[in-house]
Amino acid sequence: MRFLHYQIQAGPADKVEVVLAGNEANVMLLDSTNFADYQRGRQFRYYGGHFRRSPVVLTPPYAGNWHVVVDLGGAPGSVRASVRLIPPVLAL
Repeated sequence: MRFLHYQIQAGPADKVEVVLAGNEANVMLLDSTNFADYQRGRQFRYYGGHFRRSPVVLTPPYAGNWHVVVDLGGAPGSVRASVRLIPPVLAL
């Protein structure tokens, strides 16, 4: 497995929840430019990190098209992931 990839539209009022099953993993939230750099093996910037427990909840810093990437960082093992967008709660 190279990496798992999910694409979402989200903004700073949203939460991105990632549930991991299997090994601990890197969970990264990247914009399109940084995702392209990640795919090419170049230096890139992301939000997230290495997580041993889930769910992982990330908040995009600005509205846009976001890529959620889950990888093992070269470690052996396997991981499955599910991603869901938690929209902001509207006050009534």
